Amino acid sequence: MPKKVIIIGAVALGPKVACRLRRIDPDAEITVIDRDSLISYGGCGIPYYVGGDVSDLEGLCSTSSHAVRDIEFFRTCKDISILSSVEATGINRRDKKLEVRHLEDDRKEELEYDKLVIATGSTPFRPPFPGSDLPDVFTISNLHSARTIKDKISKGLVEKAVVIGAGAIGIEMAEALADLWGVETTIIEMADQVLPAALGKNMARVVENQLITNGVKVMLSQKVEQINGDKESGVESVVTSEGAIPCDLVVLSAGIRPNTKFASDAGLAIGNSGALLVDRRMRTTDPDIYAGGDCIELRNLVSGENMTMPLGSLANRQGRIIATNINGGNSHFKGTVGTFCVKVFEIGVATAGLTSIQAKATGFDPVHSIVVQHDRAHFYPTAQLMYIKLIADKKSRQILGIEAVGAQGDAVKARVDAVAPLLAGGVEIDDICNLETGYAPPVASAMDIINNAGNTLDNIFEGMNKPIDVLDFIKEFKQGKTKVLDIRDYKEVKPLIDRYGDRWINIPQAELRERIDEIPTDESLCLLCNTGPRSYEAQIVLKNNGITNTKNIQGGYGMLIVIAPEFIYNS
Repeated sequence: MPKKVIIIGAVALGPKVACRLRRIDPDAEITVIDRDSLISYGGCGIPYYVGGDVSDLEGLCSTSSHAVRDIEFFRTCKDISILSSVEATGINRRDKKLEVRHLEDDRKEELEYDKLVIATGSTPFRPPFPGSDLPDVFTISNLHSARTIKDKISKGLVEKAVVIGAGAIGIEMAEALADLWGVETTIIEMADQVLPAALGKNMARVVENQLITNGVKVMLSQKVEQINGDKESGVESVVTSEGAIPCDLVVLSAGIRPNTKFASDAGLAIGNSGALLVDRRMRTTDPDIYAGGDCIELRNLVSGENMTMPLGSLANRQGRIIATNINGGNSHFKGTVGTFCVKVFEIGVATAGLTSIQAKATGFDPVHSIVVQHDRAHFYPTAQLMYIKLIADKKSRQILGIEAVGAQGDAVKARVDAVAPLLAGGVEIDDICNLETGYAPPVASAMDIINNAGNTLDNIFEGMNKPIDVLDFIKEFKQGKTKVLDIRDYKEVKPLIDRYGDRWINIPQAELRERIDEIPTDESLCLLCNTGPRSYEAQIVLKNNGITNTKNIQGGYGMLIVIAPEFIYNS
């Protein structure tokens, strides 16, 4: 008899399982159910639809050949039955029946299955503060909310907006509102930085400044107390400890919760996050029930701990594995290193592995390098600066994570993608120093920035490079705990000498050996050049002359100006 397969969820993972299974099992009876009437769309593209990069909703629901993935498409092209507006309410595991409710008429039904797939995804979290349920307080949960937001903005009904949460979705929505529509937009974040789960503080500051440069107000370390308004007129303002922020629209981007209650009620095991536990074959604790996507916990291949990772890319790969195994295969999903990327106005951001804070919390002793270098040969006309942070464990030299930011997003992503697959196998610093990458002046440097990030980290481990991060340097400098020895040419340094006086010492690199006697030895010195290599060499020269009271500012002036332009331009 044909195998009966029921899939709960028809956005990303569910359709992938169904289509893959149909290709390898032409006789299977495949039924996909979903609460919504709109199915099989690219949810990660919603901010780009709101922002106008994607002109209409069909773009998010179409194949690469421009066929709309609706119910009729799945019936005629894929021989897959889609039941929309149908909610899974329970699982009778003993009799292998799925209990459902038809939302249009409240009719209840039981569907028999041989194999069941849970692809129910997650629901955006609505914080419990007053006003979170008011009209015009939106979550980015589906195409209906996306359409409503865009219609309201396009009719000129939104002049000011507040985004609560500075994770990826919050930042993407802030860009969508501010860039195309010119909406006065404020981001409020409880943490003391943007992208707190993805970046360290120095790299996050680059992203924060990009938002500010493009007109987005960023409020950090702020807790929302309430949203003012009423059921008739909608929102009026968002209240924090610093006062009320007037607005016409609020976007909640305060995290997600996996949709697993009905599965948990059926006795399937869940993890600390509330997401389902699965094995490497994507099976739940019931071998006839599979799960994937936003509603499961994954093993972090760097830390060894479980995590959730709500990405359409992972869901699609998991969907293929589930279909293969339902058909009798033995395909495994080993876990993830958390590879992530996002566009923030004119820059790209990408990460993989652990941040320094996450690494320390997991039990590692993290040490990092920060490197600033052109993403192409420095002499090539389209070369742009890129900023990379590489993190390793002090004891084992194992690479734990990488963070990258730069003007050309494809170049940023390429560097992180080169390292990400290696993290699961325990790659060490030496491997990154010697990582083989493609070279041609239009696309890379002869010594790629990835290699130099490894070289710099190796020098730090060997004690040859004693670094200080830009934010730490600024703190020490403002407290009067250090001076600067700037080895760039005088014309480059003069504005800073004018601003900071004798606290900003200038001895060009070419004169350093001859002017050693002018360098103070009884106080802390932070060394600065354009991007870091020359100040590192200066540190070695000084050390060889008995001067060891120095720290090398990571990333040099290039990092300083992108992190703290006010330090450069304002007294």
